[in-house]
Amino acid sequence: MRKTQIRAEWKRALKAHGAAKALLKEDFYEDAVSRAYYAVLHAAKAALLTRDVACESHAAVRRSVGKELIQKGNLEREWAIILAQAQDDRALADYDVELAFSEKVARKRVEDAGRFLARIYSLLREADLKDTEITPPTEP
Repeated sequence: MRKTQIRAEWKRALKAHGAAKALLKEDFYEDAVSRAYYAVLHAAKAALLTRDVACESHAAVRRSVGKELIQKGNLEREWAIILAQAQDDRALADYDVELAFSEKVARKRVEDAGRFLARIYSLLREADLKDTEITPPTEP
Protein backbone atom coordinates (compact mmCIF):
# COMPACT_ATOMS: atom_id res chain seq x y z
CA MET A 1 0.00 0.00 0.00
CA ARG A 2 1.30 3.45 -0.94
CA LYS A 3 0.53 5.39 2.22
CA THR A 4 2.37 8.58 1.22
CA GLN A 5 0.43 8.83 -2.05
CA ILE A 6 -2.83 7.90 -0.34
CA ARG A 7 -2.37 10.67 2.22
CA ALA A 8 -1.55 13.19 -0.54
CA GLU A 9 -4.61 12.26 -2.61
CA TRP A 10 -6.82 12.32 0.48
CA LYS A 11 -5.52 15.72 1.54
CA ARG A 12 -6.22 17.05 -1.96
CA ALA A 13 -9.74 15.58 -1.83
CA LEU A 14 -10.50 17.33 1.46
CA LYS A 15 -9.09 20.60 0.16
CA ALA A 16 -11.13 20.44 -3.06
CA HIS A 17 -14.29 19.72 -1.08
CA GLY A 18 -13.62 22.69 1.19
CA ALA A 19 -13.18 24.87 -1.88
CA ALA A 20 -16.41 23.52 -3.39
CA LYS A 21 -18.35 24.41 -0.24
CA ALA A 22 -16.84 27.91 -0.15
CA LEU A 23 -17.62 28.50 -3.84
CA LEU A 24 -21.19 27.28 -3.37
CA LYS A 25 -21.66 29.68 -0.48
CA GLU A 26 -20.55 32.57 -2.70
CA ASP A 27 -22.88 31.53 -5.58
CA PHE A 28 -20.07 30.37 -7.89
CA TYR A 29 -22.05 27.32 -8.94
CA GLU A 30 -20.03 26.13 -11.94
CA ASP A 31 -16.79 26.39 -9.98
CA ALA A 32 -18.37 24.57 -7.02
CA VAL A 33 -19.42 21.73 -9.34
CA SER A 34 -15.90 21.54 -10.74
CA ARG A 35 -14.22 21.46 -7.33
CA ALA A 36 -16.74 18.88 -6.07
CA TYR A 37 -15.67 16.60 -8.91
CA TYR A 38 -12.02 17.00 -7.99
CA ALA A 39 -12.84 16.09 -4.40
CA VAL A 40 -14.45 12.87 -5.66
CA LEU A 41 -11.60 12.21 -8.11
CA HIS A 42 -8.85 12.50 -5.52
CA ALA A 43 -10.79 10.44 -2.98
CA ALA A 44 -11.29 7.74 -5.61
CA LYS A 45 -7.57 7.81 -6.41
CA ALA A 46 -6.78 7.38 -2.70
CA ALA A 47 -9.12 4.38 -2.51
CA LEU A 48 -7.56 2.81 -5.60
CA LEU A 49 -4.09 3.24 -4.14
CA THR A 50 -5.10 1.04 -1.21
CA ARG A 51 -5.28 -1.70 -3.87
CA ASP A 52 -1.95 -0.54 -5.40
CA VAL A 53 -3.77 0.82 -8.46
CA ALA A 54 -2.44 4.16 -9.68
CA CYS A 55 -4.26 6.05 -12.42
CA GLU A 56 -3.01 8.96 -14.48
CA SER A 57 -6.17 9.95 -16.35
CA HIS A 58 -9.71 10.81 -15.32
CA ALA A 59 -11.08 8.04 -17.54
CA ALA A 60 -8.70 5.51 -15.99
CA VAL A 61 -9.92 6.42 -12.51
CA ARG A 62 -13.52 5.93 -13.58
CA ARG A 63 -12.76 2.55 -15.18
CA SER A 64 -10.63 1.40 -12.28
CA VAL A 65 -13.24 2.29 -9.67
CA GLY A 66 -15.64 0.01 -11.52
CA LYS A 67 -13.15 -2.79 -12.01
CA GLU A 68 -11.16 -2.69 -8.77
CA LEU A 69 -13.70 -1.45 -6.23
CA ILE A 70 -17.25 -2.03 -7.46
CA GLN A 71 -16.87 -5.38 -9.24
CA LYS A 72 -14.74 -6.78 -6.43
CA GLY A 73 -17.37 -5.86 -3.86
CA ASN A 74 -15.35 -3.25 -1.97
CA LEU A 75 -17.63 -0.33 -2.86
CA GLU A 76 -21.30 -0.05 -3.67
CA ARG A 77 -22.42 0.84 -7.22
CA GLU A 78 -24.02 4.13 -6.14
CA TRP A 79 -20.55 5.62 -5.63
CA ALA A 80 -19.53 4.86 -9.22
CA ILE A 81 -22.67 6.67 -10.34
CA ILE A 82 -21.73 9.72 -8.26
CA LEU A 83 -18.23 9.67 -9.76
CA ALA A 84 -19.67 9.50 -13.29
CA GLN A 85 -22.20 12.28 -12.70
CA ALA A 86 -19.58 14.50 -11.09
CA GLN A 87 -17.16 13.94 -13.97
CA ASP A 88 -19.79 14.66 -16.62
CA ASP A 89 -20.97 17.82 -14.85
CA ARG A 90 -17.40 19.00 -14.30
CA ALA A 91 -16.79 18.88 -18.04
CA LEU A 92 -19.92 20.94 -18.63
CA ALA A 93 -19.04 23.39 -15.85
CA ASP A 94 -15.52 23.92 -17.16
CA TYR A 95 -16.11 23.92 -20.91
CA ASP A 96 -19.71 24.84 -21.76
CA VAL A 97 -19.66 28.62 -21.38
CA GLU A 98 -23.38 28.89 -22.20
CA LEU A 99 -24.44 26.56 -19.41
CA ALA A 100 -25.30 27.88 -15.97
CA PHE A 101 -25.77 25.46 -13.08
CA SER A 102 -28.57 26.13 -10.64
CA GLU A 103 -27.92 26.38 -6.93
CA LYS A 104 -29.90 23.16 -6.46
CA VAL A 105 -27.70 21.14 -8.83
CA ALA A 106 -24.48 22.64 -7.49
CA ARG A 107 -25.55 21.93 -3.90
CA LYS A 108 -26.37 18.33 -4.85
CA ARG A 109 -22.92 17.82 -6.38
CA VAL A 110 -21.18 19.31 -3.34
CA GLU A 111 -23.28 17.20 -0.97
CA ASP A 112 -22.69 14.07 -3.08
CA ALA A 113 -18.97 14.78 -2.91
CA GLY A 114 -19.19 15.03 0.87
CA ARG A 115 -21.01 11.71 1.08
CA PHE A 116 -18.46 10.17 -1.31
CA LEU A 117 -15.62 11.36 0.90
CA ALA A 118 -17.32 9.92 3.99
CA ARG A 119 -17.68 6.53 2.27
CA ILE A 120 -14.10 6.52 1.01
CA TYR A 121 -12.88 7.52 4.46
CA SER A 122 -14.46 4.35 5.87
CA LEU A 123 -12.83 2.35 3.06
CA LEU A 124 -9.45 3.88 3.92
CA ARG A 125 -9.98 2.98 7.58
CA GLU A 126 -10.74 -0.60 6.53
CA ALA A 127 -7.38 -0.56 4.72
CA ASP A 128 -5.74 0.11 8.11
CA LEU A 129 -5.14 3.84 7.66
CA LYS A 130 -5.58 5.50 11.02
CA ASP A 131 -6.80 8.97 12.01
CA THR A 132 -3.18 9.95 12.52
CA GLU A 133 -2.58 9.23 8.84
CA ILE A 134 -5.81 10.56 7.32
CA THR A 135 -8.10 13.31 8.54
CA PRO A 136 -11.84 12.57 8.63
CA PRO A 137 -13.94 14.61 6.21
CA THR A 138 -16.09 17.44 7.50
CA GLU A 139 -19.85 17.54 7.09
CA PRO A 140 -21.08 17.58 3.47
